[in-house]
Amino acid sequence: MTSIEAIINRQLLKWELERREFEEAEAPREKPAPIVTVSRETGSRGSYFGSRLAQRLGYQRLHREAIDIICRSSGYRKRVVESLDKGFRGGLELMVEAIFTGQAVDHSDYTRQLCQVVISMSQLGGVVLMGRGGNSILGPRRGFHIRIVCPREKRIENLIKYKELKASEAAKVIETSDHDRRQFVRKLFDADIDDPRQYDMCLNTSLVDIEELVDTTVTAIEGKMDKLTYLDHDPM
Repeated sequence: MTSIEAIINRQLLKWELERREFEEAEAPREKPAPIVTVSRETGSRGSYFGSRLAQRLGYQRLHREAIDIICRSSGYRKRVVESLDKGFRGGLELMVEAIFTGQAVDHSDYTRQLCQVVISMSQLGGVVLMGRGGNSILGPRRGFHIRIVCPREKRIENLIKYKELKASEAAKVIETSDHDRRQFVRKLFDADIDDPRQYDMCLNTSLVDIEELVDTTVTAIEGKMDKLTYLDHDPM
């Protein structure tokens, strides 16, 4: 078993145990912890930010390789879906279909599997999802969505410092990554990854300490979740 598979299995086991606890108690399931999605520019230290945020919240950080493994494994997908409440499970396919109806969304099997997995995780909660267009799948009313950016020159400096790349190598990595991520979101969801309106927060890491950004983000997540709870119960 790889380290990524170990992370996946640990999180799946956590969700399965939570489901069994509520079923055995025969009580309504408490509202899950929110899912957080993080879109980041390469070299912006967005990956480190996601790790620190997950630690602060007590969540599991799932990067794109983990999500792809889950999406391409029928066994993992089945375990994710079976961790859901029966009521939510029954409406899952309708939620997935709604994304494809009337929208310019890529209709490949992978996109459908990705939407199924991310929507399921939004209901199970307690994860920081790195990349994979999670914000485009979930929309503004489900989860908290963050974009991490940084000036290109500083991103090159970061890759030289933390990845031990040469300046020319770092510049090439950034160019390729920016293009690939932009095309991925455009192809699957016809969305612009750089559009700030797609996110709850856009954070520039060039001159602000990561720990300070984590503090600010936790406060913002709590505020949004409180507001959504109020709106969900608003009789109007």
